[in-house]
Amino acid sequence: MRHYQNYQKCWEYIKSDYTRYGKSPSILKIIGEVVLVRNHCFVYTFWWRLAKVKSWLYPLAKYKHWRMSKKYGLQIPVPLYVGYGLYIGHGIGIIINQTAKIGNNVNLSQFTTIGAHGKAAEIGDNVYIGPSVCIVNDVKISDNSSIGAGAVVVKDVPENSTVAGVPAKVLNYDNPGKYINNRWDF
Repeated sequence: MRHYQNYQKCWEYIKSDYTRYGKSPSILKIIGEVVLVRNHCFVYTFWWRLAKVKSWLYPLAKYKHWRMSKKYGLQIPVPLYVGYGLYIGHGIGIIINQTAKIGNNVNLSQFTTIGAHGKAAEIGDNVYIGPSVCIVNDVKISDNSSIGAGAVVVKDVPENSTVAGVPAKVLNYDNPGKYINNRWDF
């Protein structure tokens, strides 16, 4: 699904993203967060999600998404599929190929690149991606996985694993989904 059918569906995704930041998703709190720009990572995802609805707010949402993309060096294309509960930590320097597919309750850290030319990665649910990670091929990152800082992922990542290194190798299967806090129940 590249675009949402209506604002009601979009609002579900926005609430799920806000919940991941440890906050209760009331409309007043969310609007206050956006107006005051308390957390630019959430505000970016707010406008990015709204830009997926082709309705009366679309021109403003598209502009705000573009403006924040330039300001923070975030390149998350509007057509990209991302499930519920996206969390961006320290949102700067994130580049994602629009052919990637990102599941539910995923954490993205600063200076992360997902995809190069061609088809990009498929990322499962409850996945933590550390800072300065490159996921360069058409690989599958399975559910409940963690990718350590600075890793270069060129092979599939097994479920419930922690990987790190260049190229990334499995370190253990001890902490499935350990770094995914405030999960959205989808």
